[in-house]
Amino acid sequence: VKRIGNPTTKVIGVETIDGDAMKRSLDQGDRATLEEVGPFSDGTAVKIVGKEPFRICKQLLEDIVLVDNDEICAAIKDVFEETRSITEPAGALSLAGLKRYIIDNNLIGAQKKFVAVVSGANMNFDRLRFVAERAELGEGREALLSVDIPERPGSFIALHTIIHPRAVTEFIYRYNVTGDRAHVMLSFRVDPKSRKEEVKEILAALEMNDMKGYDISDDELAKSHARYMVGGCQVVSDERIFRFEFPERPNALRSFLLGLHQGWNISLFHYRNHGADLGRVLAGIQVPPSDYPAFDEFLEKLNFAYIEETENVVYKRFLRG
Repeated sequence: VKRIGNPTTKVIGVETIDGDAMKRSLDQGDRATLEEVGPFSDGTAVKIVGKEPFRICKQLLEDIVLVDNDEICAAIKDVFEETRSITEPAGALSLAGLKRYIIDNNLIGAQKKFVAVVSGANMNFDRLRFVAERAELGEGREALLSVDIPERPGSFIALHTIIHPRAVTEFIYRYNVTGDRAHVMLSFRVDPKSRKEEVKEILAALEMNDMKGYDISDDELAKSHARYMVGGCQVVSDERIFRFEFPERPNALRSFLLGLHQGWNISLFHYRNHGADLGRVLAGIQVPPSDYPAFDEFLEKLNFAYIEETENVVYKRFLRG
């Protein structure tokens, strides 16, 4: 490229933030050895670069861009949506780096030409689950928040009203029996071009409604673990547990929540949009025995498929104290 192309052409390398052996080597002027290497982009995961690649890169590269796994997942999705081809993480590394380079150098709309050399389609099918889960965050189309809300009836709907009409992709809540504040984890879609301003506005709106929000989109513990562990065992009086299904379409989740808002307190809620045709919700609702006839009538009128799981052994072991 340097020999036959335009002499002003820049060649930029790309590595992962947890596999940056070449960048460290170029920075120190000699080959560096990493103690640990992240395995996600396994095609580029080396502890020490070869002598010849180091010589060539030292002579010809202008810079090296570092990207994280979420950005790689977003690039894999970009390639698929454009070409219907699936690359391996190392194959999409160049596109992830190109996007990062454009953003870091304020080159959006600069009318310059960029080329990403994409190669490698050795994709493990099981890995696609992780790619699909993290792509939205990687391209800035999804925000993940932790929100403290008052533990009182009506707060749940008030929180969703602040997020609405944005598409909610995840909603996790468990009743807090020991305090007056509840903790909710939720994610929703945002415009990547105005993500920062959009999230800032939402956090401000939460403050105005006696809620405290935290943007945890970049928190690895939250993304990999905490989002699957919210809640735990709680002793909640008069709690009944249900699995609901509803058609996954715009405003379907809000319609579901408004349908539930009949005076009975929601004590547990779990929803995650997986791209299926049906939305699946696990909900705990506090219903005094005296209200059973009215509540059962309410369920029949709700017009959603449901199964009661109050006697489910998994619920008893992991969610009910």
